[in-house]
Amino acid sequence: MTMTEQPTGSAGEDTACCTHHGDRGPQPAAEAPETARERINRRWNEILQETRVTQTGVQILFGFLLSVAFTPLFRELETFDRVVYVITVVLGAAATGSLIAPVSLHRFLSGQRMKDELVEAAGRLMMCGMVLLALTIGCTLLLILRVVVPGALAEALAAGVMLWFGLCWYALPLYLRRRATRRSGSDAA
Repeated sequence: MTMTEQPTGSAGEDTACCTHHGDRGPQPAAEAPETARERINRRWNEILQETRVTQTGVQILFGFLLSVAFTPLFRELETFDRVVYVITVVLGAAATGSLIAPVSLHRFLSGQRMKDELVEAAGRLMMCGMVLLALTIGCTLLLILRVVVPGALAEALAAGVMLWFGLCWYALPLYLRRRATRRSGSDAA
C-alpha cells in the first residue's frame, strides 16, 4: 500500500474515528508492515511513476532547445548567450540521459534478481536527473529573459526561480524528512 492509498472501510468507521478523537480529525489507520519484497516493489513502482512525469518534461524542453539553434534570431545572439545556450543544451542532454536511464537499467537487469540494486541506482539517477533538469530550466529561463528583459533583471529573475526550485525540490523534502525523524525519535522515547 502506498502512502497515498487509503485502506478500504465503511464511512461509519471514519466517523467513529473522528468522534473518538475529538476535533483533531481522522487519525491515520495503522498499516500492516510491508515485507522487504513489498517495499522494494513499491519503491520501484514509485520510481516508474516519477520517471514518467519527468521524462515527458525533459524531452519537451530538450526538443525546444535543439530547435532554437535553427531560428534566425539565434545568429544575433551575443557570445555570452551562445555559451549559455551550449551549456543549457549539454545540461538538457545529461538530464535526459539520467531520467531515461532507469528504463535501460530495467531492460538490462530484468530477470537477474537485482531489484534492490536496480531501485537504488534508479533512485540516484533520478536525483541526479532532477538536479540537471533544474539547471537546464534555469539556464533556459536565463536565455529567454536576456532576450525579453533588459539589464540585470533577467539574471535576478532566473536566480529567483532557481532559488524557488531549490526550496520546493530540495529544501522542503529535506526539512520534512528531518521533522519526521525528530517526531519518530520523540515518539520512541
